[in-house]
Amino acid sequence: MSGKNSKVLIVGGGAAGMMAAVTAARVGSRVQLFERNDRLGKKLFITGKGRCNITNAADTEDLFRSVVTNPKFLYSGFYTFSNAQTVEFFEELGVKTKVERGGRVFPLSDHSSDVIQALAREMKNLGVVVSLNSEVKELIEEDGRTTGLRLTDGREITGDSVIVATGGISYPSTGSTGDGYRFARETGHKVTELLPSLVPMEVKEPYAGELMGLSLRNIRIQVTDGKKRLYEEFGEMLFTHYGVTGPVILSASSVVGKRLKEHDLTLHIDLKPALDEEQLDKRVLREFEANHNRLFRNSVDSLFPAKLRPVMVSLSGIPDDKKVNEITREERLNFVGLIKDFKMTLTGLRGYSEAIITKGGVSVKDIDPGTMESKKMPGLYFAGEVLDLDALTGGYNLQIAWSTGYLAGMSAGTVG
Repeated sequence: MSGKNSKVLIVGGGAAGMMAAVTAARVGSRVQLFERNDRLGKKLFITGKGRCNITNAADTEDLFRSVVTNPKFLYSGFYTFSNAQTVEFFEELGVKTKVERGGRVFPLSDHSSDVIQALAREMKNLGVVVSLNSEVKELIEEDGRTTGLRLTDGREITGDSVIVATGGISYPSTGSTGDGYRFARETGHKVTELLPSLVPMEVKEPYAGELMGLSLRNIRIQVTDGKKRLYEEFGEMLFTHYGVTGPVILSASSVVGKRLKEHDLTLHIDLKPALDEEQLDKRVLREFEANHNRLFRNSVDSLFPAKLRPVMVSLSGIPDDKKVNEITREERLNFVGLIKDFKMTLTGLRGYSEAIITKGGVSVKDIDPGTMESKKMPGLYFAGEVLDLDALTGGYNLQIAWSTGYLAGMSAGTVG
């Protein structure tokens, strides 16, 4: 089915919007994309620390497991336009890729600008009209169908379908103002509770500030609510002046964020996950024997990074000026327990300005998972972060954008 006579209007020039534009144009539709910024892909430019973690090379089952909210909704999306197809798509556009630790796929050049330029080039080749500095004020409806949009400058543009790919409200400096949620509500769609996600977390303990800048690798974290374990992961993290961040913390935030909004949670850090308590006790004992005449505070140099030593000594309950040969077995075992379970109190999430994505969005119950078309308003489609879909870090959220953008573009582009 061809959309040669149809006109598709796209709101948002980010990952999902550009993918939708390319896809709709490839099936023969006339496409016009509206971006409120002065350039395309502003948020895409900063993803992966400016390197753009395009997708993840995980197998499909792992892709689904890495989606935190509404994974079943993405069944059609991931199988219609998979992570392997994403890599193939960009390779065909001249973006060579590489796979790094954890299956993360990056451009070989390490430049996110290559991804944006490749999409912009392909849109130009396909005749997509890109309107920059063009802010959409509202959608136009006629006889219960979306027929166009109205810009803030008063212009009205008509089309056969509209794809809303406005992103969330994270990183507002990139132009993410939540317009898509407003468009959704104004057209009768439910928008679920919004929260910053993949975001650093704040802690209660004042010594977090003393640890600022310290990065811990190969640690295991758990987040608990009383006795209930909410999240567990192995990897790396970083201390900040307000609390904690880094890959395992960001991913944890997407799972525990709603609970954390209600009350404090406990972060458990296993500083030596490769050793069980017995093995670690032997290691500490060897350390103590080698330093038996020294003061406790001077005997832990090889166990921890410099910034962490005074904090661990202080939390151990062992007087820092106690001689190592006077430390009791009970004190030593408590110290081992501290190393295996260094606790901090999580008190809240940081704000949207530090969040990689927005959790929540247009309810997927209102959207057809096979086409991304609204069930409430024919001719209206939603794609990307504006939807109530989110995943862990590692390229999964961009894959959601590519897959939903592809479906929306294909479906809108073949109407007419």
